[in-house]
Amino acid sequence: MPIPPAPLAQLPVRRLTHKDLLACADLSENRQWPREEHKWGFLLTAGNGHGIDDPEGEGLLACCVVTSYGPELAAIGMVLVAERYARQGVGRRLMRHVLEELGDTPTTLHATANGQPLYEQLGFTQASRAEMVRGRFTFTAPAPAVPVRPATAEDLQAILRLDREVFGLDRTPLIARLPAFADHLRVAEEDGGITGFAAAWPNMDTHVVGPLIARDPATAKALIASLATATDRPLRTDIDVRHTSLLSWAKENGLDPITTNAVMVRSVPDLPGDWRRRFAPLTVAAG
Repeated sequence: MPIPPAPLAQLPVRRLTHKDLLACADLSENRQWPREEHKWGFLLTAGNGHGIDDPEGEGLLACCVVTSYGPELAAIGMVLVAERYARQGVGRRLMRHVLEELGDTPTTLHATANGQPLYEQLGFTQASRAEMVRGRFTFTAPAPAVPVRPATAEDLQAILRLDREVFGLDRTPLIARLPAFADHLRVAEEDGGITGFAAAWPNMDTHVVGPLIARDPATAKALIASLATATDRPLRTDIDVRHTSLLSWAKENGLDPITTNAVMVRSVPDLPGDWRRRFAPLTVAAG
């Protein structure tokens, strides 16, 4: 007599590797998300992927990626469950596994409206919201006259110091990969020092602006405008909704609102660092 298949909620979770990149992209496509192979490659290299294999041999049934910043914080992203297995407890199974591995490590994620109820049941609370905007930059509203230039290799240490100060934790493994991952990396420089930086990395037919770290909204605007001059693709970015001035300016310049996500945290009341200078994440999947 054949052995009956294990219930979905008991299927084993395994670590993913870079070899699973195409299976992750296939799962994205299955849920009507962009394939985002460039981003998947970055996340699977810089973070730890977790997945559940489809018992019928159809690739991955579910997956997610965890980006660790040491014992102080971990970010969970790209939580996906194949359409035909949706609403059957698979996402909960995967999340519980990941959270058990993380233990008491403070954790963050960006939640869609559909996913937020599950995350609340798992102990997450909302700390803020981020609004995704996308479009062709029109240069309708002028950018502040803040000096911005392409970053050089000599800027890396100053960028890392500023990022650690603003993000609140050391994310050298991610930021050091920006020159290879992004098509464009800019720094703002005033008073003899770097006061902000931003990257634009390719994602399907857009350039995503992130991370965006800046001394103030004027510097953030100047960085975005500089990146916009370097590409003929639409721009996309996820801006903390508390930055109302930057969001209004971006919309004046042709970036239309697409959706908002809840920025959620677990085992900590809020994210570390200085949100006033943290305007957009590298990617919502990694913080």
